Amino acid sequence: MTSWTVAPEPFDSPVAAALWRAYYTEVSDRWYLLHEGAPTPPEELAKGIASTTGSELAPPHGQLLVSRYGGEPAGCAGVRLVDARTAELTRVFVGRAWRGRGGGSALLDAIEEAARGLGADRMILDTRDDLVEARALYRRRGYRETDAHNNEPYADHWFRKDLRQRAETGTPAGKR
Repeated sequence: MTSWTVAPEPFDSPVAAALWRAYYTEVSDRWYLLHEGAPTPPEELAKGIASTTGSELAPPHGQLLVSRYGGEPAGCAGVRLVDARTAELTRVFVGRAWRGRGGGSALLDAIEEAARGLGADRMILDTRDDLVEARALYRRRGYRETDAHNNEPYADHWFRKDLRQRAETGTPAGKR
């Protein structure tokens, strides 16, 4: 039986770079197809991918996790502290070939533990209208929609989750 593994990955590794490119390409193309009727222009795509190093996902104030399915890199999720008790979830991605196999939940389990390890007791995130699968996953996993917590130009929805409780059992974290 093939299963998921999730482990920390340096933000600047070749695996992280490939997953960032796949993630960014997909979310950018979705936006461009919806609003412009065509995929992201190559120069815009290159500019967007190069616009961030991902260094905010490095310890001690952040973490990038990579999921593997059958040993092959299949997804990622990042977390960064925005203050001593609040972590922001970012770059949640499962490649198309591996969707529908529980990879999103595996990533969220692991990234929530990583956030707790950084000292956070709440997680926040933002997402867009067109990322309906992501919004559904967050809701299933106990994230609640809130008022805006930032002014990101592409954000349409903001979520929050109390990390002191485990969504799947309702028991306090660390008490299972």
